[in-house]
Amino acid sequence: MIPALFAGLCDDAALFPPGNAPLPDAVPAHARHRSARYADLVGPFVFPGARLNELASGPLELSLTLPGGPATLEPALERLAQIDGARAVALEIAVPAYRSAAEFFAAMDAVAALTAGLDVFVEVPRGERRADFLAALTGGPFAAKFRTGGVAAEAYPDETELGSALHSVIASGVPFKATAGLHHAVRNTDPHTGFEQHGFLNVLLATRYVLDGAGADRVATVLAERDGARIARELGDLPADVVGAVRTAFRSFGTCSILEPLEDLVALHLVPNTVLASADQGAHA
Repeated sequence: MIPALFAGLCDDAALFPPGNAPLPDAVPAHARHRSARYADLVGPFVFPGARLNELASGPLELSLTLPGGPATLEPALERLAQIDGARAVALEIAVPAYRSAAEFFAAMDAVAALTAGLDVFVEVPRGERRADFLAALTGGPFAAKFRTGGVAAEAYPDETELGSALHSVIASGVPFKATAGLHHAVRNTDPHTGFEQHGFLNVLLATRYVLDGAGADRVATVLAERDGARIARELGDLPADVVGAVRTAFRSFGTCSILEPLEDLVALHLVPNTVLASADQGAHA
């Protein structure tokens, strides 16, 4: 019921802001998502490495976040090994503020044996270090992770900044994921905060345009597009080979709500509304 374009697109980040779901609620909710009609939409359970002591048991496929950088990887995996049924399938590793690209990737090389078989996303910093990190990722084994929002206005990169970053990684063949701020399918202004929020469909379409040779200016224009029906038409018409290429580039995004993006996809007629029956049951179980 979930088209290939959206398979595994939504990583379950229920524990993170602004949702901040309590762990005893978030774990069973994730299990319900993974058994619902829309299960193919749902990726791994995003989990803070620093909170592994709170996790009693699985079964859970985790994307571990490591805001402290490579030095925190080994102790996190040692703790995870003690938790029955839980396993890491991905790592999301942040860059400490004082680390250069050369220093960071040297530290990653030192723990290479620990990352074998895992999808590793390096959270690319904003600002003057970004270019060095994007260059270092090119041709390497790691993917990129971009923050597209947060709890403050300054956490949201504008379409020019985000478009430039996306163009860089897609054009150089580096896969990426996004996190924070992609609360809805289409670019919008949050009615409560006034923040300009990027849309995950905009990012999918921007990816398609870069793969087709578009420049960074065109990508920025796509990210700013607010016509959801037009975006949906373009994405709905993609042939299977293009869908595969788009999703090879744009792997997923973390969302504190699985149902909000699902409801947007249904409203835009990109996913059949029959999935909402199981969504309602899961929400109230």
